[in-house]
Amino acid sequence: MIRKEITNFDIVQICRSGQCFRMEQTGPDTCCVTAGNRYLEVTQQGDTCLFFCGEEEFEHFWRQYFDLDEDYGKFKDKISSRDHYLQAAAEFGRGIRILRQDLWEMIASFLISQQNNIVRIRRCIRNLCETYGQRLEGEQGNVFYGFPSPESLGGLPEDALKGCNLGYRSKYVVRTARDIAEGKISLDKIRRMSYHRAREELMKLYGVGEKVADCICLFGLHQMDAFPVDTHIRQAMEKHYPKGFPKTSYRGYRGVMQQYIFYYELCGK
Repeated sequence: MIRKEITNFDIVQICRSGQCFRMEQTGPDTCCVTAGNRYLEVTQQGDTCLFFCGEEEFEHFWRQYFDLDEDYGKFKDKISSRDHYLQAAAEFGRGIRILRQDLWEMIASFLISQQNNIVRIRRCIRNLCETYGQRLEGEQGNVFYGFPSPESLGGLPEDALKGCNLGYRSKYVVRTARDIAEGKISLDKIRRMSYHRAREELMKLYGVGEKVADCICLFGLHQMDAFPVDTHIRQAMEKHYPKGFPKTSYRGYRGVMQQYIFYYELCGK
């Protein structure tokens, strides 16, 4: 177990923020998260966080995953004092951080997320992992499942994932997995691209539009200028920023502002 004092970090807020679909709240102050083939429980009281893993695993994986080396306080400090709405949103979601998640998992997850709600997305991904992912056992004897690789999904019939409740999204995931497995798409090349180039490249994938591409850029590539626009964000823009959100004022961390707004609209009303 690792004990850390961390400011601007709230595991429950991160769990509810819609950026990770394999994180679940298991108690008032406790969440569990599965990332790739790793599993972690986190308990928090105030700024005191308990990570139930070893020191080496925390330092080599979870510290980066939770973006703990970044000072999120500086992002909030740069919000215009005249923007009372964004000030309120940032204060409400002050514990949110942008996770550093696996690119392939984010591509598949946000393909599944289209025209879907968070509860159903979680269920679809859980079904997918339990059916096609590797069965694993944690240190406490708990069973969990890794995220299936492109190779394990790419050879399936295009409608095979309907059995996991993906519906029409099955063909999006299978076709993309096949293209990655066959080398038609290089995730390594995408990882090295700038935000705008990566966004452009991602939109060539079957089923990926602007919003999904931006979600993948933000949550799978940590491209912090990505600003995904869904229904919640669009409504907030229309109400609070009729002349457009001042993106130029937040260059380099627009995605953090997007998450504050999204979480505020989702949970703060």
